[in-house]
This record gives sequence, structure tokens and C-alpha cells, in this order.
Amino acid sequence: MYAAINSSTLHGVFGAPITVEVHIGHGLPGFAIVGQPDEACRESRDRVRAALLCAGIEWPNRRITVNLAGAAERRGGPTADLAIAVGVLVANGEVPLQATSGTAFLGELGLDGSLRPAAGAAPLAFSAEGERVVVPSASVEEARLGAGLRTVGAADLREVIAVLKGLEKWRDAPRGTVGTSSAVIPDLADVRGQPEAKFALEVAAAGFHHTLMVGPPGVGKSMLAVRLPGILPVLDERAAFEVSMVRSAAGLPPQSPAPVCPPFRAPHHTSSTVSVVGGGSPVRPGEVSLAHNGVLFLDEMGEFAPTLLEALRQPLEEGTVRIARARSAVELPARFLLVGASNPCPCANEQVTGCGCTPQMRHRYLRRFSGPLLDRFDVRMWLTRPRTEAVMSGERDEPTTVVAARVANARAVAVRRQGCPNALVPPGMIDEVAPVTGGARTVLEERLRRGDLTARGYHRVRRVARTVADLRGDDDVDEDHVVVAIGLRREMGRR
Repeated sequence: MYAAINSSTLHGVFGAPITVEVHIGHGLPGFAIVGQPDEACRESRDRVRAALLCAGIEWPNRRITVNLAGAAERRGGPTADLAIAVGVLVANGEVPLQATSGTAFLGELGLDGSLRPAAGAAPLAFSAEGERVVVPSASVEEARLGAGLRTVGAADLREVIAVLKGLEKWRDAPRGTVGTSSAVIPDLADVRGQPEAKFALEVAAAGFHHTLMVGPPGVGKSMLAVRLPGILPVLDERAAFEVSMVRSAAGLPPQSPAPVCPPFRAPHHTSSTVSVVGGGSPVRPGEVSLAHNGVLFLDEMGEFAPTLLEALRQPLEEGTVRIARARSAVELPARFLLVGASNPCPCANEQVTGCGCTPQMRHRYLRRFSGPLLDRFDVRMWLTRPRTEAVMSGERDEPTTVVAARVANARAVAVRRQGCPNALVPPGMIDEVAPVTGGARTVLEERLRRGDLTARGYHRVRRVARTVADLRGDDDVDEDHVVVAIGLRREMGRR
């Protein structure tokens, strides 16, 4: 006897539809899963058997073969448990085949027959084929991010069997009962002083330019970084959907309502490369993917492992992470705005007279960042301690809402012009998007001739200058815009 049940498997942050085929035939009693199952799926045998017994169903004492068909890579995971159990029921004649038509089943089974939520409910439901997607009751809201109102929930296997036999109807969980609300972003007006740094942050937000801040402790590097998401343009529907899919695949609770503020991730400097870039078995998204369409903040950047920092170079350029295995390859989204913060030297003393570090020690400390990595930072600034009058003054600077309005206007201009933020303009479009005047061209040629700019740095300066012009409402990039862009690209080691 044979049954084919729709389900889905997770690859990175994307789901892929699969068909769970179950055959019960003659031969020595046994249970085998074929079709490149992963370790979690191979363990389904014991979970499914115990769950069926707890649901009052006698286990077939025959030869049971389960095949996972549909995806090229390794398949399964614990979310295939429910589909396997339903397949066994149909193949054994306990449930009519037509009752499962047009329905996909996703869920991990407990030994008592309960349905438990698992990571990736949203992308799994999004990729599942059929008019209806059955998930654990606790995952209904998350799964609806991907499958909408096609999603129905069930508490345990007994309930699924009762509905398939026509004794009950699918329960519909009320919307808005699960999830976390979006975090409140601190106000930029809380940062006293630092007008140059605030302007640099505004440029970074408007053009999506990677930023590095160097300065002693207490000057406001972290305060500025955590306020950056508040001045970034709000997420559109597509970007919010992508953020929700990544969070679901990582096993984080869904945000309700849908996220509108860009995500902010700040991993600790002791984090492993896999936890930041992504990987593992099965492959799961790392911090760079959780920061997709948002900000990745590396505080004390010099303390991160050099191998981890170098692993960021490819995602910074391409906006994706490609993880290759012997039998599969996974691509994870990673279009994030990188913000790094570092002390100027090991003792972190701003006053040269009070600093015990030799020039060689200072140079060696900052050279923890390789040249190719530093070259990818469009904005590099030195922060000094704010003036006493600014710290003691009770006056507040521009709030986040005012700066965010200017950023949103400049970003809208760029998107209308070339379809993307200025930092993502391809090199072949630079001359069209950011035409420079004679004076600006002279400044750039001089910097290139002196070796102050690499070829990559030349294009990045032009992109930053384009952003400065957009913030000022100018059409062409003139000498003043280029000078400002070069001033925002300070050389590390010079104060």
C-alpha cells in the first residue's frame, strides 16, 4: 500500500517542497527512510512510532519504506515527522487518501503525540505546495508570514487524525496572539556633541555606506551605532518579508506586527565565525543574515578574530553568503550595513601625553584590520571627546525623526535615479549616476596619483560624494562634494 504526502524541507533560509512517499509491504518488519535524509529525519522512526501508539493507532508490523522526494540536497529535519506519520496512516488504511489531497503537513512530533514548533515555519510554509498547510498550533502565526490564511493549526496527532477522518474541523488560531513587538530605537538627540560624527552617520544611512568609528572609550561610538537603525528608511513590504523569513529560519520568534525598523545585530567579539557568517549542520543563518536589510555592529572590532573579519569581505561585496558542502551548497542573504567601532590603541587613551603606547604599538593595533577590509569602509572617522559645554548643556540636538526624514528623501532620490542605494551602484554606472565637474575630477586624479586612493576607493569616494549631493539636493557632483567624501574617509593611523 502506498501514500504520497506533501511537506517541505529547509535549506538555509529557504524552504523547498518535498513529497513524503510511504510504502507498506510484505517482508521482515522494519522501518527505513531513503532519499538523503539528515540525522534528525532518520530519528523520525522512533518519534513517529511512539506518537502513533500514544494516539491509539496500532503500529503496522510490516515492512515500511519512506522516501523523501523532490529536493536535490539532503532533506528532512524534524518537521517531516507529521508528514511521515500521516503517510503511514494513509498507507495502512487508517485515513482515506482523499482527505490529504491538497494539504501539506509540517511539524515535529513529541513521543506523546504532541506537535512541537521548530525553526523555519515561515519559509517552510511559504514553499509548501497545496491549498492548506497544517502546522503545530504554536507555529500558526509564524507560518502565516509565509503561507497566509492557508495555514491551519493542530495541537497533537490525535487532532490531525480526527480531522482527516471527518470527525472534527481544523482549528483556526486567532491572529496577533504570538510574536514580539518591534524594539524602540533610542533617539539620536540623546548624543551630546559629535556633530561631525552625526553627519557621517547621516551620510552612511542615506547611501548605505559601511562605517568605521575609531576613538577612546566614552566618546559615543556605541550610542551612535545603536541609533543608526532609527534614521534608516523603514522596511518596505518585500524587505520586511525577507527579514521575517531569516528570523524564522534562525529559530527566533516572529515580530508582530511585521517589522518596519531595520534589524540591528551586535555579536560579541568572542563569537565564532560560523555563528556570525552562518553554517553548521544543517546550515543555519548567522548574524550577517539576521542583519539583512539592517545594521551589523561590531563593537571592539579589533578584538574579533582576524579570520572572522576576513570572512566578511565577500558578503560585504556581494550581499550573500555561499556555504558549500560536499553534497550541497546553500546561499544565505546578507545585505547589511556594517558599522565597526575600535579604540585607537591598546591603552585607549586619547591624550598622546598620557598614552603609554609607542607609535609601533598604535600602528600594530590598527593594522589588525587588513587593507582590503578597510578599503570596504566608505566612511572612516576619528572621534574625540565632546566639548564640555556640549556635554553639560541641556539643549538637545536634532531628533531622530528630523534626520530620518532627510535620509529618507535622499534615499528616495537615489532609488528613483538608479534603483538602489548609492553604495550599491555598479562601477559601470558611476559615470552616469555621479558625473563629476572639472574641479572634482582634478581632486580625484591627484589623490589617485599620490596613491591615497585605490581603484576601489576611487569608486567608493564617488558614491559617497553622490550621497552628499543627494542630501544637499544637488544634481551634479562638484568639488565640494568630493572633498567632503574624502574627508569622511580618514586614513587609519592618522589623527
